[in-house]
This record gives sequence, C-alpha cells and structure tokens, in this order.
Amino acid sequence: MRTVNLIVIHCSATRCNRRFTVDMLRACHNARFGNKGIGYHYYIERDGHLYQTRDESLVGMHARHYNTHSIGICYEGGLNERGQAADTRTPEQRAALIALLRSLKEDYPQAEILGHCELEGVHKDCPSFDCQEYRDYFSLPCQGTGS
Repeated sequence: MRTVNLIVIHCSATRCNRRFTVDMLRACHNARFGNKGIGYHYYIERDGHLYQTRDESLVGMHARHYNTHSIGICYEGGLNERGQAADTRTPEQRAALIALLRSLKEDYPQAEILGHCELEGVHKDCPSFDCQEYRDYFSLPCQGTGS
C-alpha cells in the first residue's frame, strides 16, 4: 500500500456546454500517455456519475512531482461557454465530489485537499474554483455528517 497524503482536484478544462465523457477522457489520456489509461483515480461527469478510473493503489498521472503520494480527482468542465476558466460544477457533481471526498478522508484522514493550481510550480486555473471550501468542510468537528 502506498502512502497517500494529498488529494488533488482537477477539472477536465472543457467547456460546460460540450460533453467530455469518461470514454472521451480515456481516449485523450491513452493518446497522451501511451495507452496507460486515465491518469486520474476518479472522474465525475456532469450528471454526477462517478467513475473510478484508476485503482488507488496505482500511482496516478495527474500532477507531476506529486503523483506518488496523491489521489487525483477530475470533474467534467471547468470552462464556461467561451472557454474561460469558471466553476461549472453542477449540483450533481458537487454532491458526488463531497461524497467521494468523505470516503477518501476516511481512508486517508491525514490527506490534504488541494486544487491542482495550488501545487507549487503549477500555473493553471485548474480546477477553476477555490478548494478551501472542502478544507473548511472537513475541518469542522462533525466533518459534515450532521452529528
């Protein structure tokens, strides 16, 4: 079992008015990474459908210099209709992401949640929203469970 101390959130950097399905992502990553599969561990489509796209025991291909100790999550979107960075998460994606993060934090309680753009040396807008909301959510005493 590898040590995971980081959960990195990404967007697909695709326009919110155009689909980018998990199959499209697979084709893109296979072309980019020489048929090694999707680099993220999880992908969330606009309808909230969550796919595990890489086993957590495998090192990802989503954040150079951080892959060995991280889990990568990507959501479909991140660009508005004009191709500019924007928080395009649907309510279904938000719900799927919080449920996934809750599960991952149970398995990796010490893992820090960061957006791709927050990693040192990264000069992108990805994931096109401030991940502080999730750090705040999981720092609450009840950790969002309602108890």
